[in-house]
Amino acid sequence: MTVLLLQIGAALPSAPLDLIRQSTLATKIVLGILTVLSLVSWAIMFAKWVELRRAESRARAFSKEFAKVHTLEGAAALVRRGAEGSYASLVACAAEFLAQLSGAGRTGGALSASRVEALRLVLDSETADQRDRLAHFIPWLATIGSVSPLIGLLGTVLGVIDAFVGIAVKGSGNLSAVAPGVAEALVATAAALSVAIPAVFGYNIFAARLNRYEARLESFGTSLIAMMVREGRIE
Repeated sequence: MTVLLLQIGAALPSAPLDLIRQSTLATKIVLGILTVLSLVSWAIMFAKWVELRRAESRARAFSKEFAKVHTLEGAAALVRRGAEGSYASLVACAAEFLAQLSGAGRTGGALSASRVEALRLVLDSETADQRDRLAHFIPWLATIGSVSPLIGLLGTVLGVIDAFVGIAVKGSGNLSAVAPGVAEALVATAAALSVAIPAVFGYNIFAARLNRYEARLESFGTSLIAMMVREGRIE
């Protein structure tokens, strides 16, 4: 009897790593998929953190220079001197819009209300393009955050099924026979939650930052139009 208990104790896993090593093929596949999804989500979060930080830094730098100029030509000169970022792109779009009107011989002094509205649409379109560029891959975080628990649940269900099949085959339903299979099944759920929680947090944080950045871009576009009003370009 003592020998049998020792053999059972040696076979039982005593740590989460033991559960993973002794898990079934289906559980290992699920854990492998979750590992890949976790690496993808963390890579996206790191890349977007760097990209958004660079974009915000460029925006602050351009805003400081923009505050020193008082004409659209002066702002366009900043772009020609190599200024980069979303703000610079908006200035370039406004300058190109006026240049196209001038080339078509339709400036005729101050811009009419319809042309101001067209300029606003051009700036809004560029704002949306800049936001979409920064938002690239961020929806993947939401997808990973919603799909990972389902994958973990699949692994848990498969593990529980395997545990009950083992009980039926061995003809033993005591706790020492049931516990390892159930614990192995729950490892998949725990792994899925460890993937989903950071991904959901990351998605919400980056979505909020993008919304704030888009609002600042829209405000900058309004500042451009206000500058043109002061110049007398707009009636």
